[in-house]
Amino acid sequence: MKVVNKNEFETITRNGYALVDFYADWCGPCRALGPVLEELSKEYPNVSFIKVNVDEEEELAMRYRIMSIPAVFILKDGEVVESVVGARPKDAMKAVIDSALRK
Repeated sequence: MKVVNKNEFETITRNGYALVDFYADWCGPCRALGPVLEELSKEYPNVSFIKVNVDEEEELAMRYRIMSIPAVFILKDGEVVESVVGARPKDAMKAVIDSALRK
């Protein structure tokens, strides 16, 4: 998964599906969720998986009203179609992604 800045974020999320993991390096649950999302990125080649560090990209964090992390948003053509806050097991994250892909 690639850590992106605001400009890259805009380009990647504009078209198609993108899963965005809002995280911070100091966040334990974020570190636990990272490998799960990395695994899932291999199972969903049609979804762009990216990470946004909330400490470095405060403007994006504010735009998406990130109050707790990890926060995962799934966007379709730049619009949020699903979101979940907190670390989840692989099966739960897979269900969130599958739900988003039906929208």
